[in-house]
Order: sequence, then C-alpha cells, then structure tokens
Amino acid sequence: MENTPVCVMCPIHVSVDEVDHTPQPIMDIKSKIRLYSVLLGLSVTFVIMASNKKGVLLPTSPYHFSSLVSLRPYTFNLSSVKDYAHIKLVVGSITSKVEFRSSRQLPELKALVNSEPNMFSAIPRKFLPGVKNPCWYEEYTGNITSDPYRTNLYALYSSRFRTLFQHLRNTFRERLFHRDGKPYRMRCLPYFYIIGQPKCGTTDLYDQLSLHQDVKFSTFKEPHWWTRRRFGIKPLSEGFHDRYPVEDYLDLFDQAAYQIQGKLTTNASGSPSQPNIIIGEASASTMWDNNAWVYFYDNTTEGEPPFLVLDFVHALQPNARFIIMLRDPVERLYSDYLYFGIANKSAEDFHEKVSESLQLFEGCLTEYTMRSCVYNTTVNNAMPVRLYVGLYIVYLMDWMTVFSREQILVLRLEDHASNRKYTMHKVFDFLNLGLPTKEIESKITRSPASNTRRTSDKNLGPMLPITEEILRDFYMPFNEKLAKVLQNDSFLWENSKLCTTHLPFTSVK
Repeated sequence: MENTPVCVMCPIHVSVDEVDHTPQPIMDIKSKIRLYSVLLGLSVTFVIMASNKKGVLLPTSPYHFSSLVSLRPYTFNLSSVKDYAHIKLVVGSITSKVEFRSSRQLPELKALVNSEPNMFSAIPRKFLPGVKNPCWYEEYTGNITSDPYRTNLYALYSSRFRTLFQHLRNTFRERLFHRDGKPYRMRCLPYFYIIGQPKCGTTDLYDQLSLHQDVKFSTFKEPHWWTRRRFGIKPLSEGFHDRYPVEDYLDLFDQAAYQIQGKLTTNASGSPSQPNIIIGEASASTMWDNNAWVYFYDNTTEGEPPFLVLDFVHALQPNARFIIMLRDPVERLYSDYLYFGIANKSAEDFHEKVSESLQLFEGCLTEYTMRSCVYNTTVNNAMPVRLYVGLYIVYLMDWMTVFSREQILVLRLEDHASNRKYTMHKVFDFLNLGLPTKEIESKITRSPASNTRRTSDKNLGPMLPITEEILRDFYMPFNEKLAKVLQNDSFLWENSKLCTTHLPFTSVK
C-alpha cells in the first residue's frame, strides 16, 4: 500500500568486614592481567568499529555487553588506598581531556534524504493551516474494507499494542475524509517531544501533561522510533526485527489526529473544528541515544556520527518543541542502575561497575576525542552502567546546533519534585497552552509521583560515599558547562544532597 501525502487544505570510609584478604602481590598480578585484557579487547573492538561492520547485534539494554570486551578490568578493592588512588587518577585523566566544541558539522539535507528516502516521501514539507499541531491529509490508496494496521510492527510484536489498535480499526472508515471521490486520512506528527532523560521524572511529567484538556499523546508513552525502532533494534536476546517504517510510527498518532479532525466537521475557514489540540511524544531516549549510527551510516567523520536523530527531526519539523527533564547525574546513574540491574545489586557492586565504566571511557579518550567517545557505540554498550547518559551538555549542545534555545525547555527533577504546580505552569506556557481547568489543576497538585523506586531497591540504601565522590568529580566539568550554557547555577547540583534526600520524586523515572 502506498500513501501519498497531500495537503488538501493548504498549499573513603570502609569497614573492616569489607577488607579483601588476598595477598597484595597476587592482587596486583590479577589486576594487571584483567586490565591488559580489557585494553586488548577494546583495541580489537575499535578496529572493528573503524571497519564499520554492519549486521552486528546492537543491544539497547545498558546491561548487555560486547563479547569483545572483558567484563571486569579488575576487581576494585575498596580497602586498598592504591586502588582508590588509581581510580582518582582515571577520573583526573578524563576531566583533563574534556573539551566542548562551539559547533558541529551539519549534514546537508540531500544526505539526510538519501539516507531515509521513505521518511521524507511520507511526510510533506507543509502542514495544514489553522491547525496548531503539524498535520496533513494523505490519500488512502488501500482497500477501505481491510485492516489498515495489519502490517504495523508495533501491533504485531506486542499483544498489548495490538489491543490498543483494535479501537482504531473499528473507527477507521468513519475517520476518512472524502474529496473529489478520493478518500484521505489525517496524519499528524507530534507538536512537542519529551526527549529526556531516563530516570529523571519523564513519566511523571508525561502523566501530568496528559491531564490537560488540550494535550494528547501517542498511543503509548515510549515508541523509541527515532532512536531504535526505525533501525529494527531490539534487545540483544531478541536480535533484530524488521525496521519499523515511518508509517507505523505515524499510526501511533491516529487516535489524537481523529480528535483534531473533529469528526470530519470543519468550520467556515476550512480548518478542523478542534485546532488547539496538540500531540506529544515521550521517548526518553530521543535526546541521547544515537548508538545505531555505527551499524547503519558510513563512518566518514573520524569516529563521530555523520547524522544524529536531531538532524532528521529538524529536517521534517523545524518548528517542533522539546522538553528535557534532568536531575543530578550522580543520583540519576544510581537510580538507573537500580532500575535496570537484574540481580546481585548492591552499593559495592555499583561501585565496581562505575570503576569499570570510567576505565572504559578513559581508554577511549586515549585514541578519540571526547565527543567521539560519548557517541562511541562499542564503549557505550560495554559500560556496566550508563555513565554517558548523564553527560547532558554534550547532547544539549548538539540539539542547539539546529534548534533555537526558545524551542527547548530544560527542567530539573529537583524543582519539579518540590513545586510541581510551578513547573507544570512553565510547561503549559512553553507549549502555548491555556491554563488547565481547576479540577485538572487540583489533580496535578494532589496526584502521587509516578514510577517511583521499588521497595526492594530502596532497601539497598544509598551508594557508597567513595562512589559519590568519584562520580561528582567526573561529572563536575560537564555540569559546569551546562550551568554556563543555561545561565543557571542550579544545574551544578552543588547542594544535591540537601535538595533530594527527602523528596518523593527522588526515584521517579
């Protein structure tokens, strides 16, 4: 079935119990062997990356690793002053190499179109006039009596999504708009995107925005189309699925488009009767996840992605708006570890994984630039914990190369937790929405935080003080640049402990 887009209506503290009693000389030998092992593994991996082999499985879970990388550079001995000094040196080496470019090389539109021709053929350059949300009418050339969602991969691969599509199937024919004897369906893209970050309160933000009378979202919260599904990426255990075409993604907005269409009635100007409704999409991977690039794009940029997700979004929607929710990156990482870790979670295990991840990042920096290492798929997949997700400023600066500062709203989870009403009013204003009804505002104020930490994870307690110290040193130069760019020192998170210890939102997604 081919659908042609037509704009019909427009033109350290350690207890004695923690001491490892392995003789120190033996520990040194084991440490060196493991460290050499990981360096050798990384070297082999970088060679393979440079050759840009395609068809390799790309895991989306942060706890699946490349088989080419040793999982344990060495066992970190918490009682050893030597080991503590070593990891501090690792962090110092990393921070000494931190640099921020003022701009990046932007790809040409022609290159983007050649890379994703179907995407650009399915979505028009102009949208319906008089409608706030970006929508258009597309000629429907399929059989009106057949199931329009029969090939949708979101529906095929999930029974839950399949159920959600059933209502759309039942109402599809009545939603068609007929003109000159031809049927058309309304198609829409989101007016705004909640693009990040994971474990920073995006679920709660999504839930509160959903209460507003003029806000509709995609059929489910996180389609992950821009970052994963359009490449056919699934978790490592499932391998690759077929690549999800853009039409499958657009189907997720059909229910909201139907409401914008207003039961096919139009006002005198020829615009739909509900032009103020806007659609949102909330995949927390959109801001940072470009891990697919090395498998699908030619490596012509010295280890950096030639195209980023933001390039494609901008080419199709230059006027889109974006909401980013951030939190103290140290706390975010621990929350991320607790949420995604499967078994044997502990503060000590978290510390070891942080140490391993830092060494992997430092190893990359010996050969590549900082930005290359942030977008290095192999290193990212090998890290036991997702250090790189908390490097907010690297991603934000890239987004700001194509979108204006006025199109991006950056919030802090800590502020949202302490005064949800205030932050939600900032969001409503940013999206040019009217104020919610008194009833809805009351719900926003009184509803409990969404997606809070599991009880079992809370019982594990906080991270070790030494781990926090190391992570604060690691993230400091990135936070300093973030605060400078946003002209807001609260993004330094210097008083993080004071702000987050007793907040009900501390562990939300």
